Amino acid sequence: MSEWLFDLGNSRLKFAPLREDGGIGEIVAVAHDGTAFAAGWDAALPARFDAACFASVAATELRVILLDTLARRCGRVSAATTLRHCDGVEIAYAEPQRLGVDRFLTLLAAHARGAGASLVVGVGTALTLDLVDAHGRHRGGRIAPSPALMREALHRRARQLPTDGGDYAEFADDTVDALASGCEGAALALVDRSRDAARDLLGGERPRLLLHGGGAQALASRLDGAEPAPALVLEGLARWARMAPPA
Repeated sequence: MSEWLFDLGNSRLKFAPLREDGGIGEIVAVAHDGTAFAAGWDAALPARFDAACFASVAATELRVILLDTLARRCGRVSAATTLRHCDGVEIAYAEPQRLGVDRFLTLLAAHARGAGASLVVGVGTALTLDLVDAHGRHRGGRIAPSPALMREALHRRARQLPTDGGDYAEFADDTVDALASGCEGAALALVDRSRDAARDLLGGERPRLLLHGGGAQALASRLDGAEPAPALVLEGLARWARMAPPA
């Protein structure tokens, strides 16, 4: 059976075939503006395939476009949803459905990788942090503006402050560098503080640090031991698709 996986985020759609061994094939990334995809975005998809599994945190308009495209190409389309228990992971939220499905899927992927506890950091529109221990228990998380969103917010209030550019420095001597340093530095500080708090919560175990999302690369080099995991949501979606969890 041929099955494809789709991760529809706030700024990009990523999709890939699900391999027979449960792994992920070549990933295609498509940008969007919040209301539509670029023309020809679906050219990388086969004309027909058996099934699709998707996760979406994007606007309804984009979800409808994606579903219409999938309905024309495959016979079965399923949506991943956050569950309290799935694939050895237990969600900490009292109302699990309030945990974004993208965060839920990264926890499945992190736990499936093994090797103890993980602090999962997503750097997209938001900066999200979630801790999952070695036993698959989600110990909670944090949400903050990402560096990109911080700069966009500053620009809206003060147009002379650019939304991009600049180099990181501990003490910058230029406004654009100071913006990059301050916004990225805020994110770095939150990650470091969370990792220290996680170590205390876990009785001295230092969790592995997994980074994903469009802004992860800019932070990774300044976080000791950070492991880039750009396909983490799709990895979790592959787990979800194979588990076929109950509703």
